[in-house]
Amino acid sequence: MGFFDFIADAGANLFKDDAPEPEVTKPIIKHIEDAGVSTADLKVNFARGAVTLSGYVPNQEQKEKAVLVAGNIAGVASVQDNMILGAPPTDVIEQEAQEAKAAEEASNTEPSFRTYTVKSGDTLGKISKEMYGKSSLYNKIFEANTPMLKDADHIYPGQVLKIPE
Repeated sequence: MGFFDFIADAGANLFKDDAPEPEVTKPIIKHIEDAGVSTADLKVNFARGAVTLSGYVPNQEQKEKAVLVAGNIAGVASVQDNMILGAPPTDVIEQEAQEAKAAEEASNTEPSFRTYTVKSGDTLGKISKEMYGKSSLYNKIFEANTPMLKDADHIYPGQVLKIPE
């Protein structure tokens, strides 16, 4: 899928100020899991504001959700998506080869979905009007970003939302 930029100062506050890197990845994984993404075969690395997601996810929806949830964490400035759709192969050598290929392809791939970065004064209705021409379609955006969004009235500047077709 590729590389996504986010606003590092916006998002859920999950990190302690002095937490070492291995301790930082645990809340990221938990946050992604709480959003409904299967994390059993997902690997997360965090360094200098960048999250790298690799491993396997069951479907495209969960892949996209993992990227958005990870990116909407305070302190995360970018997300590198190296995830592979489906279940991991039972052969370790084949699994390593697939993961290496996915990492290489990810750097050359455009995102498969549109995003929108919330600005001050935005509402889902206003975003819907801009994206679809009708403010009444705001629920389409809300549903695409659930459970990251728990209430249609609670979005914040800097938050990156998935905009479904």
